Amino acid sequence: MDSRIRVGHAEASGPQPGGPDTGPTGLSLYVHIPFCETKCHYCDFNTYAGIEALIPGYLTALETEIRFWGDRLDRPAVSTIFFGGGTPSYVPIEGIEAICAAIFEAFDVSEGAEVTLESNPGDCSKRDLTRYLGAGINRLSIGVQSLDDGLLKSLSRRHDSATAIGAYRSARDAGFDNINLDLMFGLSAQTVDQWRDTLDQTVALGPEHLSLYALTLEPETPLDAMVKSGEVEEPDPDLAADMYLYAETALGDAGFDHYEISNWSTPGLESRHNLAYWLNAPYLGVGPGAHSYLYGPAGGRYGAAGSWSERRFAALRSPRRYVDLLGGALPDGDPVDALSSAGLLDSVEPVTPATELADTMMMGMRLSRGIRSDEFRARFGLELHDAFGPLIDELSGMGLLVDDKPGIRLSEDGHLLGNEVFERFVTASADVELPGS
Repeated sequence: MDSRIRVGHAEASGPQPGGPDTGPTGLSLYVHIPFCETKCHYCDFNTYAGIEALIPGYLTALETEIRFWGDRLDRPAVSTIFFGGGTPSYVPIEGIEAICAAIFEAFDVSEGAEVTLESNPGDCSKRDLTRYLGAGINRLSIGVQSLDDGLLKSLSRRHDSATAIGAYRSARDAGFDNINLDLMFGLSAQTVDQWRDTLDQTVALGPEHLSLYALTLEPETPLDAMVKSGEVEEPDPDLAADMYLYAETALGDAGFDHYEISNWSTPGLESRHNLAYWLNAPYLGVGPGAHSYLYGPAGGRYGAAGSWSERRFAALRSPRRYVDLLGGALPDGDPVDALSSAGLLDSVEPVTPATELADTMMMGMRLSRGIRSDEFRARFGLELHDAFGPLIDELSGMGLLVDDKPGIRLSEDGHLLGNEVFERFVTASADVELPGS
């Protein structure tokens, strides 16, 4: 029996009418680059500073994994690619060019595919950004975080506001016409006026996309320890809420669509890659710590005898171990089983109907469009209100949900309490009886 996972070869396309109503039609590919010059003291991602000597071997291992998946998936259509990390722009540009070439050879990358690279402002001034465009990257995401020099220093960022603005202008001069800027709010000692100044300056630059993230104190990070010791003031959640509400108004007035809780875009330029996550569509991650969600084996959402055969899996986190293990031969057969038996996966989990339901509700409710009744019915064979009627009525009565003909979505007040709403739907999903389950 052919053990290759089938993920489809339908021709993917660019933005569709309705923007976020339609996600990628091919597979979405995430490429993890774990290297940083310095690690920010609020960061708990799988990233590392001081291991630059590993970069050449890492890039070779990454190419090996890319070719492995391209072969085992029978060169599937890919409609979005995202280089994240870490700091992909910290890697020598010829390394990124080589990885892009490997991807375009191993996968059927669709014409008009969205290809994003995360970058640090300081790197943009040191790189010939036109080479990124030549390699196939057509969307740049710049980690600005703030345009207040004092706050940037408190975040242990290695750039200042002038460098951030210069990075944006360099990207424009190079020819990038789709740029995202990351900003952070709710920072320790940050004032509303500082946030307004940063946001107003950012809007004046004219980016196509903005991602705004509230500072989260992650356990066992240096920032968490600094707050616990009293060295740094604990962020004020009420002040962060005020900053968020200001952003909603200011960005709406500036013509941005607020299409996801933390993301705004000019019409038609939503992050198509991230839409794959929010619409609970298949994606493949390569590199240490990367997560994947694939259907298979043998051609559909269901395996032999109708068994549920979707799987989520996560790669091992150690870059050094990743490089070592990919230097050897990989077993034949099912690709997930092959990587798992080789020690390259930390976890493999089957996705049951109940799990898919919970994931779909948790991720889909992040979108301003919410959960559409017709899509829910097509995916689960059940009416949305039959599954969650009492909970929908309760949350609507509390002013946290809008319940209308297309489906359900968060209200303006619901945006501020989104995590609580998501948790309620995840909990309720366990009690829903799905057809055939």
